[in-house]
Amino acid sequence: MRKISIETGVTRHAEGSCLIKVGDTHVLCTATLEERVPPFIKGTGLGWVTAEYGMLPRATNTRMRREAAAGKQGGRTVEIQRLIGRALRAGVDRVALGERQITIDCDVLQADGGTRCASITGGWVALRLAVDKLMKAGSVISDPLTDHVAAVSCGIYAGQPVLDLDYPEDSEAGVDGNFILTGAGHLVEVQMSAEGSVFSRTQMNTLLDLAEKGVGELVAAQKAATR
Repeated sequence: MRKISIETGVTRHAEGSCLIKVGDTHVLCTATLEERVPPFIKGTGLGWVTAEYGMLPRATNTRMRREAAAGKQGGRTVEIQRLIGRALRAGVDRVALGERQITIDCDVLQADGGTRCASITGGWVALRLAVDKLMKAGSVISDPLTDHVAAVSCGIYAGQPVLDLDYPEDSEAGVDGNFILTGAGHLVEVQMSAEGSVFSRTQMNTLLDLAEKGVGELVAAQKAATR
């Protein structure tokens, strides 16, 4: 794992916020609490957790045009923010949350590989802080968060299994994967693909073992940041 840093309370107005740094990938995560839910679950008594994701124009080595200037989100952005939302909901008891919505905004300040994984890991911390405020106010009876959720990338680079790929490793990896797990070690989602070379079941198991190790370190960092 690259060096992990999670600083909480970095914005004044959000119900929960953190700046997560995984190596040279830095993501600002904020949680916004609203006493409403999307129309498709209105009246069900269930809560909702969703996410939005974006990269600042100079998060990478060349300037990217803001998607707002283009008038629409790119396919990569839509895919990643849906992934973040799905991942975080896996650790939420939506009945206990009640009919309210928490939106997690993940803004990449600096990118060096693994931005979606850092967004999920930091997004959970922001979510935890927002839920803590709900519980302190007595707005929920029991803790809606059932477990930690964190994510890490793994791949086959130069013929070797590698944990927590940075951008140079990610861009040249023969096999690339993103692994989302709970604190208890249960799988939430796995995204794996061959990038020019196929992989074996044994190699997949090796990467999963690495991911479990990495997520364990990320969960420890989450616990340290929110205790």
